[in-house]
Amino acid sequence: MAGRRRTTPDNPSPTGPGGLPAESLLPADYELADLYGAFAARVQGDEDLDDAAVLVPPIALPSEPELAAAALAVPLLDHALKLARWTDPHRAVDEFGDLTEPDQEPAARLLGLAPTEGEVPEEAVVEAMRAWSLACDLDLVEIGTTAKGEHVAIPGPDLEAVDEGDTETVLELWLTAAGIVRELAAEADSLDLEAEDGDGEDVEGEEGAAKEEARLAEVEESRQEAAELLDEALQVLYETTAFAEPGQETVPLGVLAALLVVPEGEEPDEELLGDITDLMVMLDPMLADLAELGLLEHRPIDPELFEEEEPEEAAAAEQTGAGDLGDLGDEDSDRFGLVRLTPLGQYAVRQWLLEDGYDAPLIGELAQGDAEALLRGISENANVMPDRELLVWLSGREPLAAARELLDAARGTDTYSPVRRLLCVQALDELGAAAQPAANEVLDDEQLGGAVRAWLRSQGVEVAAPERPMVLWTMIDTFAAQLLTSEGEAEVLQELIRGLPVTDNPASFFGEVWRVPHPYTAEVLDAVGELHLERNVAKEARKAAFKARSQKS
Repeated sequence: MAGRRRTTPDNPSPTGPGGLPAESLLPADYELADLYGAFAARVQGDEDLDDAAVLVPPIALPSEPELAAAALAVPLLDHALKLARWTDPHRAVDEFGDLTEPDQEPAARLLGLAPTEGEVPEEAVVEAMRAWSLACDLDLVEIGTTAKGEHVAIPGPDLEAVDEGDTETVLELWLTAAGIVRELAAEADSLDLEAEDGDGEDVEGEEGAAKEEARLAEVEESRQEAAELLDEALQVLYETTAFAEPGQETVPLGVLAALLVVPEGEEPDEELLGDITDLMVMLDPMLADLAELGLLEHRPIDPELFEEEEPEEAAAAEQTGAGDLGDLGDEDSDRFGLVRLTPLGQYAVRQWLLEDGYDAPLIGELAQGDAEALLRGISENANVMPDRELLVWLSGREPLAAARELLDAARGTDTYSPVRRLLCVQALDELGAAAQPAANEVLDDEQLGGAVRAWLRSQGVEVAAPERPMVLWTMIDTFAAQLLTSEGEAEVLQELIRGLPVTDNPASFFGEVWRVPHPYTAEVLDAVGELHLERNVAKEARKAAFKARSQKS
C-alpha cells in the first residue's frame, strides 16, 4: 500500500529552531507533530525525515473477536460461507468451477436474495454468483474432478475453522477478501477505458500491434493511478478517523477529495475545484465497492447533482462539493457523498501499511510495561499519542502505587528526562487527589521537588515555596521539555520566555542561571537569547549561554 505523501522541510536547519544543536534537537516530522502533537524524539538526519513523512497516527481497534464478529456479519462474506456449507458433501460445477445452471436459482433462494417460490430475479442470480466466486477465491470451496470425470465442489479446510470460531482464520479470510475487492475496485476505471478503446476499428499489421501495445500501456497506467488514488484516500480516512471524536468519523466526499489534491495551507482555485469534483466522481464507485465488504460506510453522490438544468446551478454544485459543505444543511451536503472508515476498515488499512513496512502503531502498545518503559517509550517515540498512552497505562492500576512508580521513573539527567518529568505531571493530573501522598514524599527531591510543588498548588494544596536552586533547576527543566516537545515553535517558547522572572538586572539573573547544573542549561539560554523581545535581556542570555557551554566543556 502506497504511503500517503507528505512534505517535509526543504532545508532543515543544522542547529534547529530555538538554537538547539542538531544532535540534541531530536526532530520528528514537522507536519506529523502539528497534526497530533507527537513528541520530538529520535535523532534524525535528512533521510530520516523522509522516512518520518509516511508515519501514520496510532489508532484504537476493537478486540480481535469483535472484529471477527463484524467480519462474519458482512453480507458478502456471510453469503460465501453459506454457499461453501451448501456444497457439503459435494456439489456439481461446470468446467470453470461455476455453479451449474440448475443450481444457480436455488443458490439465490438459499441466500435470501429471492423468494422461496416464484420467479427468481436475474440480479439475485448475479449476486449469488458473485458470492460463489468469492467463496472460490477464498478457498472456502475446493474444485476437483471425480473418477468419472465430473467436476465437483467440496467445502474447503478453512470452513471448519470458521465454524469452530477460529478468530484468526475469520480475519485472514476477510482480509484476503478485502484485498481482492480493493484490487477490483481500482481496476474498474481501467476496464472502462479498455472497453471504450476497444470500440474503434481494428488495424492489422505492425501499426495495429503498436496501437494495441499503446492501448494496453494506457490501461495499465490508468489502473496504477486508480490504485494509488484509492490507497491515498484510504490512508487519509485512516488518519482522520484516528483524530476524530467519537461519532465524528464521517467525512464528506468533497472534503476527502480536497485533502488529496489541495496543497496544505492553500485555498483551492478554480482549476483545483474542478480537479476535486473529478476526483469525487472517480472515488465514489471505488468506495462503494469497498463498502460492500464492510471496510466503509458510504453514501454515494446523488446522480442528479451533475445534471442541473442551469449552468449557474451546476457551477455552484461543483464548488460546494469541493469543500464548501459547511454552508449547506445536512440533507443537502449529504447529496455530495459521505464516507466513514469502519473499525474493520481501520484494521485492513493498518495491515496493508504494516505489510509495506510503515509504522502504524496501536494505542496502548507503549503502555504494556512498567512506568519506566511507558515514559521512555512515549518520550523517545515520534509516532505516539501521549495522553492516550498514559490513560491506557493508568487504567486498572492502584492510583497511589502508580503515582509512586511514575515519579521514580521520571528521575534522570539523560536526553529525554525533561520530557519524562512533563509526562509524569500529566499523569498526576489524571490521578488527581489520590496521587498527592506520593507527591508529598518527593518535595525535597532536587529533580522532582519543584514540579510536584507546583502540581500540588494546582490541586489546592498549600506547600512551602522551593528554595532558589530548585526554582532555577525546575525552570530550566520545564523550558527544556517544551523545547523538545514543541520542536522549538517560537510562539510556544515566547510565551514561556514572557514568564521568566527576569529582574531589572538581567546580568544578575542570568549570572545565576548559567551555573544551574542541568544538561540543557546552555540550550535554554540559547533559545532565550534568540527569542526574547528585549535586546538587553537577549544579549545577557547569549552571554550566559556561552559561559554555560564553556563550563560544560
